[in-house]
Amino acid sequence: MGEMHTNIWRVDAEHPMPEDLQEAAEGLRRGDTIAFPTETVYGLGADARNTEAVAAVFTAKGRPSDNPLIVHIADRSQLSELTAPPEEAVSRLMDAFWPGPLTLVLPVRQGALSPLVTAGLPTVGIRIPDHPVARSLIAAAGCPVAAPSANRSGRPSPTEAAHVLGDLAGRIAGVVDGGPAGVGLESTVVELRGDTLYVLRPGGVTGAELRRALPAGVRVQDAVEAPTATETPRAPGMKYAHYAPRGSLTIVLGADRAAVLAYMRRELEMARARGERTGALLFGAAGGRQAAEEQAAGMLAAAADHIARCGSQGDLSSAARELYGALRSFDEAEAAFIVAEGCGEEGIGAAIMNRLRKAAAGRVVTL
Repeated sequence: MGEMHTNIWRVDAEHPMPEDLQEAAEGLRRGDTIAFPTETVYGLGADARNTEAVAAVFTAKGRPSDNPLIVHIADRSQLSELTAPPEEAVSRLMDAFWPGPLTLVLPVRQGALSPLVTAGLPTVGIRIPDHPVARSLIAAAGCPVAAPSANRSGRPSPTEAAHVLGDLAGRIAGVVDGGPAGVGLESTVVELRGDTLYVLRPGGVTGAELRRALPAGVRVQDAVEAPTATETPRAPGMKYAHYAPRGSLTIVLGADRAAVLAYMRRELEMARARGERTGALLFGAAGGRQAAEEQAAGMLAAAADHIARCGSQGDLSSAARELYGALRSFDEAEAAFIVAEGCGEEGIGAAIMNRLRKAAAGRVVTL
């Protein structure tokens, strides 16, 4: 695709003024691709009814056409135009988590959206973002907005406007800069089938939170098998490698952190001996124990050209916010060989490890 001028509109994240969003909203209405902040990551938006506009999203991202898109709406009144009436359990989830980082896969009304959005499936993923800029922009545009993450396909998702521009400047019409995203990881995607709620992608809403909101008799299935090579994924992030830095990434897991760090150091030293630039991803020690963090970094300092520290084992929400920035930092450091320690999988840790495993293309060593 040819280069285009990419506009940048800077807005107040908490109190966006309508006039600041007018040009971006007009762009969405006429079929432009516009990136904007949500509480999860930055999304690349297009009018979900406009097939030409949606096709431009796939082209800009280099995204496979069988990977469905999530549709963002500004309020629940828009839902009836797009999907069949929700079941009681789904309505409970909407009451509990909308606006917020929960995407619900629902039966789509025929002809309501571009077929590119659903990738030929009879369902569509929908959410209301919990970000004033996102909701104000969608409301001003007056259309449902299909919006995957605003990055080149397979790359770490963008949590700042600068990340969007680094990947997509010259390929999209504009970026609404509303500062850093909040959660830092994409939304949880769920689908109700009978009396089971399937978590298709873990994210900002945890399994425990879902269980508390559901009526009695509905169970939560935390993990589903990834689709085969010939199947269309029912939600984004299920089938293809995602979130990856350019270098090779391997996760190291183990109950003994000293053993994990020692293994990481040996791997980094061997990579250095092969002439590769190296990187290491570390989670901060639980409780913010500075001495432990410095000791961990010290163990790897001589073997790693770049060390990225990501949140804290004791506060995984901070790790979630910082994960994609940490992964992108390895590209800036030109690291070709990267090792990462894993984190606990309770709460949002499940989503963090889901993203790390995809970034590592399944390369995991368990000690």
